[in-house]
Amino acid sequence: KQKSKKQKVERDTTQEVSPKEEEKAQEKEEHTDQEVGEEDQSLKQDEPRTDENGGDEAFVSDGRYRNKQRCLVLCSRGVTARYRHLLEDLRTLLPHHKKESKLDAGSDGTGQAVNDILQMRSCNSVVFLECRKRQDCYMWLGLAGGPSARFHVSNIHTMDELRLTGNCMKGSRPILSFDKSFDEFHHLRLLKHLFIDIFGTPRGHPKSKPFVDRVMGFYSADGKVWVRNYQILEQQPLNALEAHLSKKQTNTADKTSLVEIGPRFVLNPIRIFRGSFGGQTLYQNSDYVSPNEIRALEKKGKGNAYQHRKQSLKKRKERTEAIVLPHDPLADVFQ
Repeated sequence: KQKSKKQKVERDTTQEVSPKEEEKAQEKEEHTDQEVGEEDQSLKQDEPRTDENGGDEAFVSDGRYRNKQRCLVLCSRGVTARYRHLLEDLRTLLPHHKKESKLDAGSDGTGQAVNDILQMRSCNSVVFLECRKRQDCYMWLGLAGGPSARFHVSNIHTMDELRLTGNCMKGSRPILSFDKSFDEFHHLRLLKHLFIDIFGTPRGHPKSKPFVDRVMGFYSADGKVWVRNYQILEQQPLNALEAHLSKKQTNTADKTSLVEIGPRFVLNPIRIFRGSFGGQTLYQNSDYVSPNEIRALEKKGKGNAYQHRKQSLKKRKERTEAIVLPHDPLADVFQ
């Protein structure tokens, strides 16, 4: 038995390998070496680089789709046509959005329903338009795990309504421009990161275009955030004189200007929460007045007008009664 086992082992070791099997083995080895080399290169590219002076160099992307962001865009039931058109404009500006039908909040509330949809659709951020009394529009911006912010939206003008001359490629990546006040105040700094995560199109997204031909501006004034969308327009000079004049002014022969595309709207921050649609309050706007209170004051003013009118009539009647001439004893002398 031991001799037969030894003979079998010797036969197995002395079997010759066919050339096809050798080629397949070599191809597998080369393929694994290539994969290891690509992983090493990607790791090296992701590592921060330092320049000669010891500072960090600018990050150079390899163009791959690494920052996988998905933004859920939806609205509540009962929105008007203007707010629905604004939502469609936001969807055109966000190629990485996920569309969802109108939300019917159940017994658990709107926040819980939106969080459940976020989890089911595997989204990282959300833009939720909420309409109250078919006239007040509120916008929720937030991330899946928080923070989230609630705004009152006013001065809404959609792309179709404005009919501006600006135009850009659909799905192009924007340059996000912020006012210097977004670096001075803490709540604006937090809102800045929210805007970057939501409105910043990730590089390499399948539905995005590899061009940068528009600018989204966020400006803080009067305690509100003014949002604008512009096209980057580069005009070439028609003759040598225009080229000379533009080179004198801007040190370049081509003229670069901004043309507004739309939409435009104003965000009035109400409250910033630590969690998604709830949680600890990080910031609350003390200057915010709800539209219900404004309308109540207007109606109260109209009601006071009737009272003022009645009081003025009463005072006039009293004045006419008080104006009585005294009796003149010489009034009957010349009769």
